Amino acid sequence: MTDQRTGVVVITWQRRDEAVAAVRRLRELPEQPPIVLVDNGSTDGTAQAVREQFPEVDVVALTTNQGAVGRNIGVARLRTPYVAFCDDDTWWEPGSLTRAADVLDEFPRLALLNARIVVEPAGVDDPIVEELRDSPVPGPDWLPGPALGSFLAGASVVRREAFEGAGGFSERLWLGGEEELLATDLLSSGWELCYLEDLVVHHRASVLRDATHRRRVGLRNTLWFTWLRRPLVPAVRRSVFLARTVPHDRVSALAVWDAVRGLPWLVTARQPRPADVEARLAGLDETQRRSRARRYV
Repeated sequence: MTDQRTGVVVITWQRRDEAVAAVRRLRELPEQPPIVLVDNGSTDGTAQAVREQFPEVDVVALTTNQGAVGRNIGVARLRTPYVAFCDDDTWWEPGSLTRAADVLDEFPRLALLNARIVVEPAGVDDPIVEELRDSPVPGPDWLPGPALGSFLAGASVVRREAFEGAGGFSERLWLGGEEELLATDLLSSGWELCYLEDLVVHHRASVLRDATHRRRVGLRNTLWFTWLRRPLVPAVRRSVFLARTVPHDRVSALAVWDAVRGLPWLVTARQPRPADVEARLAGLDETQRRSRARRYV
């Protein structure tokens, strides 16, 4: 069942044992995909451990933590038409990469597929799956699944041509909600994104994470995206909603301060998405307001 159409990029930081386990699972897949592991400046011996145990894997050891840009670096080292992203605490179910490649072969205007996410060890769907299945985004009739306005990077397979054409993940946003900006730019360029139920990614959330920092960066990035790509009135509405609903604590205050410090860049980089894309994605505002999975708490 070897299938070389889809390569895999794994990003990791300070999780040596989990990175080794993630690569081991990928090496056991029947597709035998080419793998690039990008180590975002770990000091715990991650890169060396993966090189020693899996010499066939392309390991990139960065000197600093570049966040989601590590995925851009990984994509550039692959030559496959499609690329699956994988975090060090997620893994693809056997056969899913072949299924994704078959679908992307069949639909040439489809840029990205988002898989169903199964939370381990419980074996239940992640709460975000319900939102993916019930996406309010209208799409063309030919799509093989619900149209999406954003995606989850660690559970996605992307068409390399579309990813590189849109510039990949933003260096400014680093990591945390970085997918929304790329998704909007893909849609604005005429590509489509969709959810596919029979693609499956398993996720066992690592305990080695700084939830406070992730919330700070995630809120900052939401504000930056809002003012980079939304028209004025929706941007104001979204900002007011966030101001009312996020915890009024030090972390939120720091996130807002981080966002404000980016104003000079926002002013020059602001480019509201086309009116037709804004209209297509308008229904996501209500979904995000009701979301159980995306809360800055």
